[in-house]
Amino acid sequence: MNTYSFIAGQSVNAACIAATNNKGATTYKRHRFSTFTKGLRELSQWLCKNNCKDVCMESTGKYWIPVVNVLEDSCNITLAHPKYVKAIRGKKTDKKDAKWIADLFKHDLVAGSFMPPLAIRQLRDLMRYRFKLTNFTSSEKNRFQNSLTVSNIQIASVVSDTFGKSSMKIIDKLLEDPTNTTFDIKPLIHGSMKDKVTDLELAIDGFITPEQAGKLSVIKHHYENLNARKSDLEQWILSLAEPYTEEINLILTVPSFKNIFSAIAVVSEIGVTMDVFPTAKHLCSWAGLTPTNNESAGKKKSVRVSRAGVYIKPLLVQCATAVVKSEKHPEIRNRYLRLKKRRGHKRAIIAIARMLLTAIYHILKKKEPYNPELYQKSDVLPVSREITVDQAILLAKSQGFKIMMPETSVT
Repeated sequence: MNTYSFIAGQSVNAACIAATNNKGATTYKRHRFSTFTKGLRELSQWLCKNNCKDVCMESTGKYWIPVVNVLEDSCNITLAHPKYVKAIRGKKTDKKDAKWIADLFKHDLVAGSFMPPLAIRQLRDLMRYRFKLTNFTSSEKNRFQNSLTVSNIQIASVVSDTFGKSSMKIIDKLLEDPTNTTFDIKPLIHGSMKDKVTDLELAIDGFITPEQAGKLSVIKHHYENLNARKSDLEQWILSLAEPYTEEINLILTVPSFKNIFSAIAVVSEIGVTMDVFPTAKHLCSWAGLTPTNNESAGKKKSVRVSRAGVYIKPLLVQCATAVVKSEKHPEIRNRYLRLKKRRGHKRAIIAIARMLLTAIYHILKKKEPYNPELYQKSDVLPVSREITVDQAILLAKSQGFKIMMPETSVT
């Protein structure tokens, strides 16, 4: 007898067990459990009592995580994306959803989502929070700069970094007494900025109101606090990432991966065991770096990349944008330039991002560092190449050439 179960709900978990006997007849058992830990333990006991070891559940927000925490050790859990198990509109209830997905899972029609081990999930949670803190820090820096501009303080026009040591010393002095803009700047600035004293004196000659001074002080303290909390979080991340030092060092051999937190971010998203992805193409599709299929009546409506990989995709695109500007990796830059001519900058960057992720896949699978020679050999053109006249004309047209027929002489 095969048993399957589906759990759904936010305040209440609706469970359904579909049991099929030897004659193919299916019977259903339904029950509702609370989302408290006590209710989830009762759910686990109910599943064990009915000999249910295979569980399929919908991944809705964060509501699936408490259920997994309780059932992970006793059941084989398949996490399904809501769009693949969604019932027909107008016929949706928790009770019907439970039965519907139990039937889908019973007939092996549910494609399980990638769910890394608990240690990787914990690392992923901290890395995503670090990403949020980085965004908050950037927002506070922009607010700080806007307040300086509103107050006629043009330090950004003189120095390269408004948040450098010399600039912050000048701003701290301004905030002590906003009405005094004629203080001596020389003791506050670095030696390399001595030739900018005159420009800095003109830059700080502004109009700081008490309200703007108070706002600048609040933003400054918040910015410093965010950096301190981010530093504390990074210590936790580094301690959790110690078991994956080998994999992180391998990822750091990939072009443009110079920061250890970039490598940890990749590990936290895809894990270190590539056996869960049959091929590199499956991994790239999971990360949202492959064109989607949307064809109807013989017409392709869209080939845009999917929305998947909301955290790993921006990281890979950022790395790809950096590496194509460098001359140190011609195997990547040359491919980008070839694709850019035909497909444009954005599609070429996505292709390079996919190239980097494919390299990471094989690096983690084979436990070997990045080898640029593998890509350089693929760039070598064959010695003998043939093309027909019609193919040559089509190639010339695709490159924007206008085909001119030769004039025939009349005798």
